[in-house]
Amino acid sequence: MERIPHGRYTKEFREEAAKMVTEGNMSVPEAARKLSLAPQTLANWVKAYKAGKLGDVGKTYRPLTAIEMELAKTKRELAETKMELEILKKAAAYFAKESLPGTRR
Repeated sequence: MERIPHGRYTKEFREEAAKMVTEGNMSVPEAARKLSLAPQTLANWVKAYKAGKLGDVGKTYRPLTAIEMELAKTKRELAETKMELEILKKAAAYFAKESLPGTRR
């Protein structure tokens, strides 16, 4: 599941996430990892859900524009590509080291 920037989530998403913890017998950290959320954010939603005030969470945020959503997606893809590039660099260095004479065991 894609993460939405600046904590802007739909009411339905917050409700389903809280239900995963309360009714789904999942721990907060486990459900947060699965949903790509900060554990504290999910814990706050669960607390509000149990108090019956989950609908009030996030009312002050304005909806994201299409450009903001596209920018967030592009930033996320760039971060993933940079991470993959670093992994490939390390793997190439490792295998290059092994191919040098006298370095194999």
